Amino acid sequence: MLSSSDDSRDAGDDERVLFVPPAVRIPLAEFSFTFARSGGPGGQNVNKVNSKAVMRWRVLESPSLDERVRARFVEQNRHRMTDAGDFLLTSQRFRDQPKNIQDCYDKLREMLARAVAQPKRRKATRPTAGSRRRRLTDKRQRSAAKQLRRRPADD
Repeated sequence: MLSSSDDSRDAGDDERVLFVPPAVRIPLAEFSFTFARSGGPGGQNVNKVNSKAVMRWRVLESPSLDERVRARFVEQNRHRMTDAGDFLLTSQRFRDQPKNIQDCYDKLREMLARAVAQPKRRKATRPTAGSRRRRLTDKRQRSAAKQLRRRPADD
């Protein structure tokens, strides 16, 4: 789903954008699509129609992303990045190109939403006294059980 009609306009421009809450707007002109034949079963239609959509986005050159978001996005999706820095995304769920294009946009929106979310910092904590006591008790019990398995010492 592209953004709603009021979200698909960018500051008075007639340029359509992909909107990812809270504030990421990417002009659709940054994306390029190629089409190929879909794989899998499907009869004659699969052999005749190029319905698989392949989206290419030069994410490293995109002015639409903040540097931190770009770094997280590339890190999370490095298996989809080419050596040239292009991001590739495919969709072949549907039997027609427009639905597969829309599916690519939806997948990208979910990936960007994960990258936009700021990761929580871990608070350093210490083990409680009770957990230390339990760990040492378990260790002593394991040690005793293993001691019983040993061969008796020759005296």
